[in-house]
Amino acid sequence: MPEKATLVKAPNTDTKQKLSDILVAISWRDIARTYFGKSSSWLYHKLDGIDGNGGVGGFTLEERQQLKRALCDLSDRIRRASDSL
Repeated sequence: MPEKATLVKAPNTDTKQKLSDILVAISWRDIARTYFGKSSSWLYHKLDGIDGNGGVGGFTLEERQQLKRALCDLSDRIRRASDSL
């Protein structure tokens, strides 16, 4: 009986490319600590698409949603600060 091939979807690793416009403008250390409770190196590895062991990684769906919420929160905070000027 032939073995069935199991398809495993690789984590999304194109996040860094999608964020290229803001990569140098954001404190990723602050994002990692404030919104994920993780180190900046954890977040940089995720952005680079590698896991903690040097293998293929990236953000899980839940982590991508958390990053989206973090960036939206940061944009709201920036908007409020600019409106107060």
